[in-house]
Amino acid sequence: MRTILITGPGGSGRSTIAAATAQAAAGTGTRTLLLGADRGDTLGAALGVVTGAAPVEAAENLTAWRPDATESFRADLTAFQDRASTALELLGAARLDAEELTPLPGAEELALLRALRDAALSEAYDLLVVDLPPTPHALALLALPEELRRYLRRLLPAERQAARALRPVLGRLAGVPMPSEWLYDTAGRWDVELAAVEAVLADRHTSVRLVAEPGPAGAEAVRAAGLALALRGLRPDVLVANRVLPESVEDTWLAGLNAQQRKTLDEWQGTYDVRHVPHLGHDPRGTDDLTALAVPGVDAAGSAVEWPVTDRLAEDGVLVWGIPLPGAIRDELDLVRRGDELVVTVGRFRRIVPLPSALRRCTVAGAALREGELRIRFAPDPDLWPQGR
Repeated sequence: MRTILITGPGGSGRSTIAAATAQAAAGTGTRTLLLGADRGDTLGAALGVVTGAAPVEAAENLTAWRPDATESFRADLTAFQDRASTALELLGAARLDAEELTPLPGAEELALLRALRDAALSEAYDLLVVDLPPTPHALALLALPEELRRYLRRLLPAERQAARALRPVLGRLAGVPMPSEWLYDTAGRWDVELAAVEAVLADRHTSVRLVAEPGPAGAEAVRAAGLALALRGLRPDVLVANRVLPESVEDTWLAGLNAQQRKTLDEWQGTYDVRHVPHLGHDPRGTDDLTALAVPGVDAAGSAVEWPVTDRLAEDGVLVWGIPLPGAIRDELDLVRRGDELVVTVGRFRRIVPLPSALRRCTVAGAALREGELRIRFAPDPDLWPQGR
């Protein structure tokens, strides 16, 4: 299944572009699901139908769905209380009834990720179009599965589960209660669910589509988004320049805005596959307006980003790990090796990535940023590197 994740700065019209993309694909006979996370029905306003917690048929071959974060949160917390009932009773804690539960911040994102996973596994659709939140929140959402899995591995390492028979003895020796079986079971279930979401995001048939209005603010937002996506191993397949004015504008005020748009479009052309979507002169509403936008189609190929390890042992005595970071600035880069992980910081974005197996037996020998690629050199550690290599 092909998956397109659509995001952009707030106010860029990303929901409208997502609706138009899904409608255009459905018009070609592609079974399409349009997912949204906004509390307001922005997708429904664009499509001309009401969308909500239950999937609705917006057109032939087109289903629209906004998962209900409230019900998902209530179900999860109620199930957690059931499993932890013994511990809650020992603490004297009072259970929370489902009726008094309201979603915490982040519940919408978790509900969207779960719906994304379920849709991908259902095999009921050929294309999944996801209207992500505005770019800063979308980037945090895309990072969530990997980061939560890392937290689970650190807090409840899988190897400790092998000592289940010894936990009562260890608890008496340590004088503190050991984690219960349900806690490990819950962590294991969460890990499986998060891994499924992570697999969808990392699939070669999943791509990100950026939507921005050309101009100074849009240009800065696109630069930051492209850099953050590259750090996550993602690359925009298309940059949709939304609300583009006609080239010939007689009005003096609009002529200035048009010149500003053309300057930004020229800057984008060298880096992205830029597609223009015209300004209709009003907010698009309904199928006719969405068709008039003439959004770019959906290609069959994905846009996975490779982080290759190049063997230069014979020439320079090092292995080189290449990490594409287009738009990165040397002064904003920071690297920290911590055990078998590398902490990469680029401006305000950070990612902790596990080292490839070969590099775990090496020491960091240096790094350089050249032509938008971070190249980290690793020298084999004689105490760990196989003899005779």
